[in-house]
Amino acid sequence: MQRVAGHGRMEGVVAEAFEVLPGRADCGLVILCDHAGNALPEAYGTLGLPETQLKRHIAYDIGAAEVTRRLSHALGAPAVLTRYSRLLIDPNRGIDDPTLIMRLSDGAIVPGNRHVDAAERQRRIERYYRPYHAAIEQVIEAGLAAGVPPAILSIHSFTESWKGVARPWHVSVLWDRDPRLARPLLDLLYAENDLIVGENEPYTGQYEGDTLWQHGTERGLAHAIVEIRQDLIRDEAGQEVWATRLARVLRALLARPDLTLNFRTVVGQQGVPAGLPPAGPAGPARHIREKAQMPTFDDKTRAEIEAAAFRKLLSHLRQRTDVQNIDLMNLAGFCRNCLANWYQEAANAVGQMLSKDEAREIIYGMPYKDWQAKYQKEATPEQKARFEKAKPHQH
Repeated sequence: MQRVAGHGRMEGVVAEAFEVLPGRADCGLVILCDHAGNALPEAYGTLGLPETQLKRHIAYDIGAAEVTRRLSHALGAPAVLTRYSRLLIDPNRGIDDPTLIMRLSDGAIVPGNRHVDAAERQRRIERYYRPYHAAIEQVIEAGLAAGVPPAILSIHSFTESWKGVARPWHVSVLWDRDPRLARPLLDLLYAENDLIVGENEPYTGQYEGDTLWQHGTERGLAHAIVEIRQDLIRDEAGQEVWATRLARVLRALLARPDLTLNFRTVVGQQGVPAGLPPAGPAGPARHIREKAQMPTFDDKTRAEIEAAAFRKLLSHLRQRTDVQNIDLMNLAGFCRNCLANWYQEAANAVGQMLSKDEAREIIYGMPYKDWQAKYQKEATPEQKARFEKAKPHQH
């Protein structure tokens, strides 16, 4: 089927295993949704599961497809979505991955997968897995033919809790070793101020063989995964809010001329963008320093690394609301308010004037009074005594 119409616009395609949403081949972005739907081919029924199980996260990424559709439309970017449940076969796995076809998922036994033999496994690969990845390749090739190597953005969603533990992040960016898309995307999301942003949370982006490894890492194209918490995109209103937010962020990102140049980085012999570390012994998606030595960085690189570490610290502190400021003061001699003071001082030193309340909102991820109302507890006599004793050593 013809995929590229006049003026470089890609046509929409609906096939058995995938769907391609129309968009401009030269827009510089391809959007993916690996776990878009919970449908199953008629021949497989429900894989022996009750219908209620197919409505859970084990079957698909709730809300992700709708956000992808809205985002594709808003940006004029082509998108590729799967049409069948990840329980049939998971397109976001390598072919040799033991979780490619799940027999057990989050406590649910999948009867229709219990006795899958090599022939059935190969049948699903050929009919439902390979066509999806071939469609992604064709969309990427259209971008290359238009003279604009596309960045790849994959949309996923995650549950608001796991095994009884709440997941505080509203959104997270997953990435491996290519920071070209992930790092500026994280920076823009952090700048939203009203979000708790994760980095490689609640999953890591370092899976060899997954979709972005195949089409991003191996081809040297900039890429990242955006994970949105499912309770925020269960309904149409939430899906529209998040698609609008991501569209605004991505427009700002794609408009940057320096980023466009980064997306067009020359690809090295092993499919790794020039300037990135060579593949280590663990494969193209890993890099291991052979000797334990103190590395040296130029000022710009060091500042970027330190900023990334600081963002990770903020994300951790926002997650661990059970740790009170007085606990931090007693154990380490500083707390969240100290960080806010240092942030304010650093901003003011470079001419970016911040008030104390503004600095605290950046550190806490919400107005300080709101955090106090939600999470601050009355200090115990023991905590107060330790605080008084430790005062001479506190910042």
